Amino acid sequence: MAKVRLTTNFPGFFLDLGMGITINRGDSWIEAPDTIELQQAIDNGYVELQKEKQEAVEKIKDGNEVWVFAEQRNNKIPQIVFELLGKAKELAKKLNVNVGAILLCEKDNNLSKELIEYEADNVYLAENPLLKNYKTDFYTKIIADLIKKESPSIVIYGATHIGRDLAPRIAQRITTGLTADCTGLDIDNDGLLLQTRPAFGGNIMAQIKCPDHKPQMSTVRPGVMKIAEKDGSRKGNIIKVETEISEKDSLTKIIKIVKENKLIANLEKANIIVSGGRGLGTKENFKMIEELARLLKAEVGASRAVVDAGWMSKDHQVGQTGKTVRPKLYIACGISGAIQHRAGMQNSEMIVAINKDPNAMIFNIADYGIVGDLHKIIPLLIEELKK
Repeated sequence: MAKVRLTTNFPGFFLDLGMGITINRGDSWIEAPDTIELQQAIDNGYVELQKEKQEAVEKIKDGNEVWVFAEQRNNKIPQIVFELLGKAKELAKKLNVNVGAILLCEKDNNLSKELIEYEADNVYLAENPLLKNYKTDFYTKIIADLIKKESPSIVIYGATHIGRDLAPRIAQRITTGLTADCTGLDIDNDGLLLQTRPAFGGNIMAQIKCPDHKPQMSTVRPGVMKIAEKDGSRKGNIIKVETEISEKDSLTKIIKIVKENKLIANLEKANIIVSGGRGLGTKENFKMIEELARLLKAEVGASRAVVDAGWMSKDHQVGQTGKTVRPKLYIACGISGAIQHRAGMQNSEMIVAINKDPNAMIFNIADYGIVGDLHKIIPLLIEELKK
């Protein structure tokens, strides 16, 4: 809650601040919830905050640690968190600061210890039975309050379903910027976070800075960063975070969690991926890709054109609007190599490209290129692997 009042710039007689609260011309300070309507009124100069609130906002602009939101589901930490901790350590070294991890859960059960083993120096731990399952309003309140108190310089989130929902809410709550779906993070000469992401439908890679507000915040696509190396001997601090939340404060209630029983391509964890593109010609020809992948114990990937054509399901798509991967071996079959696709696989350790067009853009990033008809080359590879 914030104490606010109308300024002389407001042209009307009363203003709706959301959630059934209005403020009238001539009213003294009133308490109002931190709503979108309130933030818009502040941005338009129609409402002013009481002094202590302004000081709290200013404090956020002074930062130090690099934080990672340590998402957990069913008391397990996903791989994306360990990827982010590895990158956070790189950024923190350049800024000469520590790495912090924010963990919200029902019970710790050594999750904090695991985060420390993967490069976290400080773990900010909030334990509460109401945090067993993710709820936007609870997570937003706890993390936003913690950011205001501890003043990190950078906070990064995984671009998962949870991270994409949570990060914008926190950015709005603390009045800072957010760059979504980043594929690269670095520190520039001025100590600012340099955020790289695909833009204009994947046709360019944009570099973005947010110099005016702290913390600088980003969501990062899974599979982009290298996983931090685990060190069981690492020591760190576990800092308990108070949680002033109750069920009545939430606008939503979780009635039941239903897990979809569906086999989904696990491209982010694959060591080998065989991907097919429009050059295969037909959906039936994709069986060659599936057989090659089976013999190599690999996952099957696909370009956007293939998914749009209905040859493969969305969970197989690699690229800017699909999944970002970094396997040990990526075999691109009949894929031209448009920037939209390259953005999702260019960090693979080794790339092999098969395409009949010697000028295909995929050859610009391939370690090995085979110029020829894939309908002849892939059967030969399958035949050799069967031997």
